[in-house]
Amino acid sequence: MSTEQAILTTADGTPLKISLQRAMRRSRLKALGLVAPLFVFILVSFLLPIGDMLLRGVENHIVAEELPRTIPLLSEWQPDSATIPSEAVFKALVLDFQQGAKNKTINRLGSRLNYEVAGISSLFRKTARKSRTLTSDPYQEAMIKIDKQWGSIETWKLLKTFSSRYTPGYYLAGADLKLNIDGEIQRQPEELRVYMKLFWRTLRLSAIITLLTLVLGYPIAYLMASLPTRTSNLLMIMVLLPFWTSLLVRTTAWIALLQQEGIINDFLVVIGLLNDGGRLPLIHNATGTIVAMTHILLPFMVLPLFSVMKTISPTYVRAAKSLGATPFQALIKVYMPNTIPGMGAGGILVFILAIGYYITPELVGGISGTFISNRIAYHISSSLNWGLAAALGAFLLLIVLALYALYDKLVGIDNMKLG
Repeated sequence: MSTEQAILTTADGTPLKISLQRAMRRSRLKALGLVAPLFVFILVSFLLPIGDMLLRGVENHIVAEELPRTIPLLSEWQPDSATIPSEAVFKALVLDFQQGAKNKTINRLGSRLNYEVAGISSLFRKTARKSRTLTSDPYQEAMIKIDKQWGSIETWKLLKTFSSRYTPGYYLAGADLKLNIDGEIQRQPEELRVYMKLFWRTLRLSAIITLLTLVLGYPIAYLMASLPTRTSNLLMIMVLLPFWTSLLVRTTAWIALLQQEGIINDFLVVIGLLNDGGRLPLIHNATGTIVAMTHILLPFMVLPLFSVMKTISPTYVRAAKSLGATPFQALIKVYMPNTIPGMGAGGILVFILAIGYYITPELVGGISGTFISNRIAYHISSSLNWGLAAALGAFLLLIVLALYALYDKLVGIDNMKLG
């Protein structure tokens, strides 16, 4: 048989191999077209915001943008020298201040450096205001006359250290560290070491909340899975009922319940368990946060547990009992191992939601019950230190990924099911 006769072709004479390749290519293009909208959605709503957050945690463009003439000249100055920069650097600084004052942007420079050295922003506001009248040499003498800090080497070290467009300063601050004016890493003063404590508190309280939702949600889910469908559906409505009420309303209701003059303390006084002067502090502390968030997040534990329990055949427990197991042994050794996927799914869901909550801890947590997310929200909306907020958010993301990897190693992510 010749080579031409051995080649298989389609009805239109196209070689079969080429025809199959075209068909596979069309199939791949169709598949790509189907998943493209989802990919674009994930890219726009998830990957790009995370990338922007990571970038904001290291970007430091303000100093270079506000001092475009000074920074290139300052790069030639050696901080180890015993003298302040030359007259040319002072002249460039005056021109930059005059331009920044004209554009009304120079205050950004003081606000940025004030994150590193408290109170330094007043120097830049004062200099921007008084440097407008400087028009001739000697600029060095005139600037030192405006404020003697311009004659200090430490001030120029500060400018040089934070003149780079990228800095690890925000991430160091999030770990209770800092860059000093010499560019060396050192620990924050004891009274300023707050973020590691907040991270630890967030993880600890979130773990307690997750455990409490599991303890409270397991019997509820078991009851729903064991009852007839009609009764189970009624209980399901009751579990989902909080979703139909505003989170703010539910949190406010807990304020009315938990405060020292609230319903719970009043009830305990009426029945004689407490006297009027010994009311329990149940709010504006960690207790308030745990109670309110356990109630709010309980449905997120019940639903995965119920969906898994519904698929477990009751014959497993009956078989264990027929082989001599007590009801408790059958529950612990037969039934509960089959619910581990639901426990894992509910645990991860509740824990991740808990560490990111900030409205409820803000309202009922007080000083000892707030989370790291409250500090992130503060830096975004109040202090406007977006770099530090981004760094704290990146740390929180890394913690979640690390815990997710730990769960996958210990339990296996394949064992996590929602039904």
